[in-house]
Amino acid sequence: MASSIPPKKLEKKPVKFSNLLLGAGLNMFEVTTLGQPLEVVKTTMAANRQDSFAGAMSRIWGRGGLLGYYQGLIPWAWIEASTKGAVLLFVASEAEYVAKSWGANDFVGGISGGMAGGVAQAYATMGFCTCMKTVEITKHKLAAQGVQPASTWATFADIYRKEGIRGINRGVNAVAIRQTTNWGSRFGLSRLAETAIRKVTNKEEGQKLSGMEKVIASGLGGGLSAWNQPIEVIRVEMQSKKDDPKRPKNLTVGKTLKYIYGETGIKGLYRGVTPRAGLSVWQTICMVALGDMAKEAVEKLTGEKVTAKH
Repeated sequence: MASSIPPKKLEKKPVKFSNLLLGAGLNMFEVTTLGQPLEVVKTTMAANRQDSFAGAMSRIWGRGGLLGYYQGLIPWAWIEASTKGAVLLFVASEAEYVAKSWGANDFVGGISGGMAGGVAQAYATMGFCTCMKTVEITKHKLAAQGVQPASTWATFADIYRKEGIRGINRGVNAVAIRQTTNWGSRFGLSRLAETAIRKVTNKEEGQKLSGMEKVIASGLGGGLSAWNQPIEVIRVEMQSKKDDPKRPKNLTVGKTLKYIYGETGIKGLYRGVTPRAGLSVWQTICMVALGDMAKEAVEKLTGEKVTAKH
């Protein structure tokens, strides 16, 4: 009589300080190097949809030279980079555990955790950070008109005084949609790319990929996740401080979609998709290629074994 195999005990993934430190460190490096310049180009193209890639770069250079590419980095991009990983890890761990307790397999559990974590990122930390970054990037047209723009904290205080929490979180619903579709598609597409690479290289399921193969798989997953660029353009338009008398008041996601489509058609909804795909590839290189070196450094510093995937 065959002995029955006991079911695998379901355990919640622990959230370690070393994992949080690794994620924050890699995110800070990514955004401070090429991340923010690509974010600024992407946002400028989405806000000024008549601009070409070269035209957006010229516009950015004209409003601040090299520093123009780092508008919104301090403090907003740094706050976002140092906190969004922690939110994702905590919520994704809980959501994946719940999904698996309901009978989901590893793939569905992982995708569910990532999507729930993405929504939590939007409402906990990314909403007001992306809003303030976009305000910083789009308000600097005042400098070109000879008007000295207010400081970032003065702008924040002014928005909060006039519009409260809702004002500094403008566009947060669009951020939530972007994040949940981002994480869901990135996870699924990366897994498909890994499967294809294993077939091409004759590797078995579960066999470890090389560093370059991981970069290619994650880069494809991240780059192809830019299919949801329309929601990113909507997010930028909702948060933008540029003056446009034709733009409707009290924008919602639906109103903004209708306005952008009416102004520039389907092409306008995909403005900035090239720098966004480039940003995804750069994030992948930072997380995968530099991840192992960062992992060793964090383990030496904390004395804990890092278990986070990167």
